[in-house]
Formats: sequence, C-alpha cells, structure tokens
Amino acid sequence: MTAQAIPFENYALLDDAECDARIVAAKEELNGRCVILGHHYQRDEVFKHADFTGDSLKLSRLAAESDAEYIVFCGVHFMAEVADILSRPDQVAILPDMAAGCSMADMANLANVERCWRELAEVLNPDESVTPVTYINSAADLKAFCGRHEGIVCTSSNAQKILEWSFARREKVLFFPDQHLGRNTGYRMGIPLDEMVVWDYDQARGGLSEEAIRKAKIILWKGFCSVHQMFFPEHIDRFKAQYPDALVISHPESSFEVCQKSDYIGSTEYILKTVREAPANTRWLVATELNLVNRLHEEVKHQGKNVHFMSPTVCMCSTMFRTDPQHVAWVLENLVAGHVVNRVRVPEDIARQAKSTLDHMLAVV
Repeated sequence: MTAQAIPFENYALLDDAECDARIVAAKEELNGRCVILGHHYQRDEVFKHADFTGDSLKLSRLAAESDAEYIVFCGVHFMAEVADILSRPDQVAILPDMAAGCSMADMANLANVERCWRELAEVLNPDESVTPVTYINSAADLKAFCGRHEGIVCTSSNAQKILEWSFARREKVLFFPDQHLGRNTGYRMGIPLDEMVVWDYDQARGGLSEEAIRKAKIILWKGFCSVHQMFFPEHIDRFKAQYPDALVISHPESSFEVCQKSDYIGSTEYILKTVREAPANTRWLVATELNLVNRLHEEVKHQGKNVHFMSPTVCMCSTMFRTDPQHVAWVLENLVAGHVVNRVRVPEDIARQAKSTLDHMLAVV
C-alpha cells in the first residue's frame, strides 16, 4: 500500500494499450471488490471493461445488488450520485473523471427551481396544484426537492406512467430539466401543445403570463440534451428519400418534430431491444448517441440489418467522452494501493430524500 494516492499525472500520457493491460491486472487483483459500470453512451475503449452495461438507473440497481465494495461508474456525475444513493452503506461510488458532467442536468439547478416554485406561487398554489417531476438526468438535490414537494422522478422508459400518476394527484406538472421528454410524452398522452409551456429560467416568472401558467397542463423547463438537439426532421426526409423503406427510431430527448416523423420512440434500452428483435435485412435511422449507434450497427450487421446515425455531424456526448482508459486505470490502481480517488458522496439528508423519491418512482411503475 502506498502512503499517498497516486496522482493522475502518472497516467495522463500512457497509451490506451498499456492502460488496458493495467486495468485488466488491477481488476484481477481487486478480485470482485470492484464493479465497473459502463453507460450505453460510453466510448468503446472504456465500455469494453465494464462488468455491467446499460442505462443509468439499471446500472445503479445492478451495482447495489452486487457484492462489490467499490462502484466505478463510467458515465457522468448524476449517474454516480444515483449509484451512491441506491447503494449500500458499505459501498463506495467513484466517478473516474469528476469533469464528466451533463449539460442538460446543469440547465436546472436547485436555486432556479426553487425560484420557479416561488414565482408559481404568485399565480397559484403549487403545493396544491403542481406535481414536480424531475428526469433522472438531474442532480441529487433536485430529486430531493421533488421529494419535499410530494413529487417524483421519471426515466425515459416510464415517463408516461409517472405523468399519469402525477395528473391523478394534481392538475399540473412542472417537468425538468428536459423539455423534449416532457413535451413528447405529454403529446402522446393527448395533451395539446398549447397546454405545454416552456419555463425560461433566465426570465422573470419564466417569461410566461398568468394566463399561460393557469392554462398549462405541463410547465416544461427550458432544458435539452446537447446530443439530441443535433437531430432535425430534414435528416429524416433526406434519408427516407434515399431509403423509402427505412425505419426511424428516436430517443424522446429528441425534438418534437423529429419524434413526430419517427416510427418508434423510446429509451436507449427500447432502441436496442427494438432493433435487435427486428426482422433481418431491415434498415434503421437512429436518433441517439453515436457510440451506442455504432455498437448496435456492428452487433446486428450479420443479420443484414443496417443501422445509421441520424445526424451528418459527428456528435457524441462530450462529457461522457471525458472518461478514458487513463482515468479508469488511475482509479483502479489507486484502489489496489488502498486509496479511493474521486469518490462521489451525496450528503446524507439529500440522499435520504432523493432515495425516497426514487423508491417512490419504482413503486409507481
């Protein structure tokens, strides 16, 4: 055991091949004490070392059920927070690179959401008429906020069930941080577009009139995913002109216009399942992150299936891309040496409230 943690500078210039060998050796030495989680959007050089792969909630639950002492989450910060919240007290959540955040999650912070709640109170009584719903792609303190106000968390897979639950309790929903998931889900539930308004957190009272707030069924936060905003309906039109029989499948973080032109809409797990189970020799245009699309193409091409990335621009999750083999090797070799680096620990009071909200979601769905 070294006296001090090994600095990252020792790893920054290592090539990927050497890092790979050191990751494998460290995992072997840790002998099951560590589990590596790889989100679907993670780069291949890291994804291949994952013990579990999937979306953020699935990975956190799998890690919590494992015997591992250390959870190394190759994803972004809010994912490691969820892992810490759902894991046992004896487990430690680690994010290889603390700079791996989420631009969408950053668009809604606690101060702005609490100000929104106060400004809504100038027009109506939000504690009686509004259910706050946060997408799981958000900070832990926003999940705790929802818990304090009898709200709930949703995922892209269960958003409709969560909104149905919410409307059964109160007449309106405040949905954050992703406006597109909220709008696409609400529209599929039959809510007219003019009853879904966008709250601009940079403007007083969200830039909305009293009339607009009173009329709204869903108040959508002005947030979006930097990857999914790169997909446009013209991309679909051009592709279908070349391949009329192609099928289009999109993540609901994509714009309303893209989803309206899609044959299928669903989460990353839904996209994978749908394409994997599709008949042979089908062609797919997919609106979600590039690493997932490329891996799916390689997986199903032997069946004659062609999987295409929707945008002509190469757009991957840049913050997810920060996690590289060098950071993973650094984290693991420090664990071997008896040091925990980059631990993600949610304060106990926030973790308790956030866990209650997550548990509530799981009970509803």
